[in-house]
Amino acid sequence: MLEILQRIDAESTDIGLMVELFDTLRPKHPGDGARATANVRTLAQLLKGSPAHALALRGYACSLLTSRRHSSLYTEIGVLSNDGFFTELKRRIAFRVLPPALGNDYLSEALDQVIYKRTDRIWISAVPAPDWLALIDVICHPPDRREASRDDATTRCGPNLMLPGLLEAIRTLSYRICAIGLEPKLTNFHTEMETYESPFMGQNFEVNAYLDNYQRNLAGEDVAVEDARHLLVMLDQCDVVVGKIRKKALHQGTSIALTYLLVALTQSIARLRKLLFLVDVSGELKAESGASAALLIAPEELQAQHPHPSGQQGQQGPPSPRRAAAVGLALELVEAHNNKYAVSDLLRDNIDLLARNVTENASHTGEHYVADHRKELGGMFLSSAGAGVIIGFMALFKILMSYLRAAPLVETFLFSMNYSLGFMFIHVLHFTVATKQPAMTASRIAAGLHSRDGRNIDIESMAELCNKVIRTQNMAVLGNLATAIPTAWLIAMAWPHLTGHHLVTPDKAMHLLADIDPIHGPALVYAAIAGVCLFVAGLISGYYDNKALYTRWAQRIAQLRGLRWLLGRERLDRFGVYMENNLGGLMGNFFFGILLGVMPLLGFLLGMPLDIRHVTFSSANFATAMVGLDYNVSWQLVVTSVAGFVLIGTVNLLVSFGLALWVALRSRQVRFKHGWQLMKVLGRRFIQGPISFFFGSAAEEAAPLALSDESKSPQKANR
Repeated sequence: MLEILQRIDAESTDIGLMVELFDTLRPKHPGDGARATANVRTLAQLLKGSPAHALALRGYACSLLTSRRHSSLYTEIGVLSNDGFFTELKRRIAFRVLPPALGNDYLSEALDQVIYKRTDRIWISAVPAPDWLALIDVICHPPDRREASRDDATTRCGPNLMLPGLLEAIRTLSYRICAIGLEPKLTNFHTEMETYESPFMGQNFEVNAYLDNYQRNLAGEDVAVEDARHLLVMLDQCDVVVGKIRKKALHQGTSIALTYLLVALTQSIARLRKLLFLVDVSGELKAESGASAALLIAPEELQAQHPHPSGQQGQQGPPSPRRAAAVGLALELVEAHNNKYAVSDLLRDNIDLLARNVTENASHTGEHYVADHRKELGGMFLSSAGAGVIIGFMALFKILMSYLRAAPLVETFLFSMNYSLGFMFIHVLHFTVATKQPAMTASRIAAGLHSRDGRNIDIESMAELCNKVIRTQNMAVLGNLATAIPTAWLIAMAWPHLTGHHLVTPDKAMHLLADIDPIHGPALVYAAIAGVCLFVAGLISGYYDNKALYTRWAQRIAQLRGLRWLLGRERLDRFGVYMENNLGGLMGNFFFGILLGVMPLLGFLLGMPLDIRHVTFSSANFATAMVGLDYNVSWQLVVTSVAGFVLIGTVNLLVSFGLALWVALRSRQVRFKHGWQLMKVLGRRFIQGPISFFFGSAAEEAAPLALSDESKSPQKANR
């Protein structure tokens, strides 16, 4: 470290020595915060003991800073560009493989060279802020510095060294906020901005006036610079509009492009607030809390405006709010810089918001899958029974298609269409497939978790909702099995009277039973794969529900002149409303069938054990196999087969429900930490009344447990 300090030239603009010096601060292991802190303190002590080296390092740092442009560091790092989601995604993937060329024009490029490791943010944030400030103080104000030393290279380090870059960044961010706020995707979605004065344009007028006075004041003119509180009011109004758009998107749908714009707009407004706090001359603005972590800018002008009360530099104890905000912003910039090519961050910022809207639509659908009393449970049983009848015939068609011995691709197409058209037919008839419930009810449960941090949640209400979900899904499974098995059995019994032979040969029947054997085969693994397909189908359903709302399908269909002539205006209007309300269900069922049909072919092509097992088809195949074998089977095989399709159904439900609940919780940024308490309450309910736990109470009121709009808000967590 000392050897590097001896080689530092105050006039040099070569970044190499700074890289070497920073390497001496970097611990061997990024998580070793104690070593990093010790290295920072060692460097500070060396500089205190050698004023010449401190002056040289000060001059060298100032040479680097004055030779580079600063504004892009504040406007681009940690703030999404205006290029759009997919362009930004491709750029990040490309730069992860082959990083961009670095020059000597921008301060952000210097940051690329100095903190080139992605783990640097870890140890930098582990060093306490007072230690970083002490190091900055000893560099900016070397000990025993005399006024005579001002004629050396360090005189270029004036009190406004960082200020021009901050002011330029503020102007750039203001124009960017104005441009995004006037995007047609936003103005068309929130038409009130065209009726009233746009706050995005208003903040730009205020920023320009504020910066013009600021620049004139710096130039020596006798102009008073007002505080930025009125400007922050305009930014608050921008935040209100963003909140209204997001709330509106929950009911009218959203798109990836709109979501991306909202994230970029939110990030730009937050960054503008932080920069305004740093440059505000009145010192009356409030610092943003919760800043992230990692490097240090050294705004000497902040120390000049807010000197230590004792007149000494390098103060100990808690830093002033402005100095703390400078450290917080620097740490945030370093963390964002280390992750600027991270695809996961881009997906997290955008997909979580989009997933919230997708799962919100699914949660509304999920309300139809939660029975509140025995009458609704009876309705669910009948609805599921109707689906079981259709699935019995779907199982028949699949067996007949397998006898065609078609090419693998043709057979996959036939199987997929059998699944897809059958499930869509079930949806059109308003019947229910039990395994389609979890993806919907998981979002419904997540919507009931009102608190972001897992506190202030009504466990009893959650237990009541979960109990209703459990009994409803059990009733749906019973309804499916109660008719799927008899339907398949009746078809198999009638087949010899129609054709003169069994529907399946003994070999085919044994193969059907082997497919659902949970002990000697991978049936449960395949059931888990089917559960993943169910989960994906739930997301697809929510996506298309969101898309139908966002693109106004009912209105668009009503404008089709050809269909209007064919159906008439009234029927066309009803058809448009039906498609807007059911597009998600139809497309979710269609793609679910495609996934089920394609999975075996995919496993064949990849040479991997990929297949699916679905509880209703497995139970129907069991009945068909029993008839094909003329019931000449051992009781052990019967028990194994029955246990097989029961376990297959359990795995179907658990996997799809678990994945759907995980996505729904993540999309709402909910951390639920009371799982054990919830399980105990459910266990107590089961012990007190097993029959009512699974079938409900006859005295239960027919009052559905619905969440109001207010209760869905995290701020209304306590009821």
